[in-house]
Amino acid sequence: MFITPAYAQAAGPAGASGFLIQILPFVAIFAIMYFLIIRPQRQRMKKHQDMVANLRRGDTIVTTGGLIGKVSKVVDDGEVQVELSEGVKVRLVRSMVQEVRSKTEPAKENA
Repeated sequence: MFITPAYAQAAGPAGASGFLIQILPFVAIFAIMYFLIIRPQRQRMKKHQDMVANLRRGDTIVTTGGLIGKVSKVVDDGEVQVELSEGVKVRLVRSMVQEVRSKTEPAKENA
């Protein structure tokens, strides 16, 4: 035969280093996915939640449907009343606010 017995033998078990080499690409892919997708999405969600929580009467907002209006009343933790035009008021779920265009100044306390 042309193949010597030394070449035909299988390699011995690699042990722990072989396992680490096999798992390393999965860890690297997860780290890349975390920093490129998961972390920025969490930051965006936290920023949106803070914006929605700080809505006040008089703020000009844009809804996810593209309507622009002014907050006329904060109904409760989940809803606001928005005036779209003179005399046209609608109740809107807070999470449907996409952007706050202009903020009103906070009410000044009497000193």
